[in-house]
Amino acid sequence: MTEPTFELTLERIALIRRMVVAWNREGSGAPIVHPDAPYGSTDRDGDIFNVTGDDDGADEEHRTLGDGLAVFCANAVLKPGRYAYHNTLAKLDSADVGDVFRDETTGETPEHVTFDITAEHIALVQALNVVWDTARDVPAIDVARPYGTASEPPTLHHEMQPALQIFLRYADLGPGMFRRGATGWVSA
Repeated sequence: MTEPTFELTLERIALIRRMVVAWNREGSGAPIVHPDAPYGSTDRDGDIFNVTGDDDGADEEHRTLGDGLAVFCANAVLKPGRYAYHNTLAKLDSADVGDVFRDETTGETPEHVTFDITAEHIALVQALNVVWDTARDVPAIDVARPYGTASEPPTLHHEMQPALQIFLRYADLGPGMFRRGATGWVSA
């Protein structure tokens, strides 16, 4: 039986860097790519076209990025430190998914987030169990088993939304072929 493979291209890396990470409120919660604006705007196909130049294969490319997100999380590297990002969630609807920074009373969330990433955050990102949320049609983290085999979420669990957002924006990984083996996605 042949192991599944995935080609991580420069275009796919660019789309992964644009992913907007929200919080899935189901169960104990987990990060999820925002279903209304997966790549920063509500024009998903237009966002994909702006990166790939292909207006015919946007839906297929979007679905491929479920594996792309898993490959990136498992293989990219990031140094611990303080990072900042523009919080796209400040301008998006929070009815379906949330934002760990959103004030539930006022509905407000910061437009800019500064967050300290530790080695433990990075290890948790690399262990994330990426699945495809069929109902929302986006990559997500499994709410039942966010870190694979671990049954209890760690104390940093609610910090994984900003940790994953920073990881996607700043972690390093070049293009290449990857294969899914018994231990997850590895360089082919």
